[in-house]
Amino acid sequence: MVRFCGAALLSLLLCASLRAEVLHLATGDDYAPFTGKALPGQGILTQVVRAALAEQGMAITLDWLPWNRGYLQTRRGDYDGTFPYVRSAEREADFLYSAPLYVTAQHLFSRSEDRIEVDDLPRLAGRRLCYPLGWQPPRAIQELVDAGVLQRHSPLGLKECAQLLLLQRDDLFLADHDLGESALRAIGAETGQFHRSTTTLGNNTLHFIVSRRHPRAAELIARFDLGLAALKARGEYQRLIESNLE
Repeated sequence: MVRFCGAALLSLLLCASLRAEVLHLATGDDYAPFTGKALPGQGILTQVVRAALAEQGMAITLDWLPWNRGYLQTRRGDYDGTFPYVRSAEREADFLYSAPLYVTAQHLFSRSEDRIEVDDLPRLAGRRLCYPLGWQPPRAIQELVDAGVLQRHSPLGLKECAQLLLLQRDDLFLADHDLGESALRAIGAETGQFHRSTTTLGNNTLHFIVSRRHPRAAELIARFDLGLAALKARGEYQRLIESNLE
């Protein structure tokens, strides 16, 4: 009986240990090709995050929430982490960041009959910028919004921005090359209907983030970075990226 109880206790402890290694994460939908419930593997970066944590013996559960809600609930500590997010001073006050998951180059997307380039922005007083709720624009764009040069409209996702652009309710949206074209394809837009700026607003890096309130924040980021480095070292990271962008 004592031997049985000891085995049962060990089993319970092992189960508790396994449960402790399941991270509860949140992300948002319609961020193709990076995250999306309907995408293969639920998106490139969902696959990368899952694989990096698996390298460290951690599994995940993943809740799909509106971007702003997922962000706020993760900041509050309801989730162990969220992704993918761009760095900003405001966020860094509340979150620890992983090593970059992906580097994006930010283009302006406008209508073909109303082509807008990066150099045009300071002279576009009153133009309507579409940028999804909860997304942090580059500093140069945020300064124009704060100065009233651009009027920001924030629907739930980039697909809505693409639709509003082509309906002429907004004048431009900002996105990585692949994200922007994916959103336009998703609404059935043809190549001749839109213009992608020839220059960019610079690069952004996307990250896995953990709230500073989390009792294991530094540990989780350190382990995630080790897992991501292992994926890159053996070429698995590059394989995941290339296979999803073909």
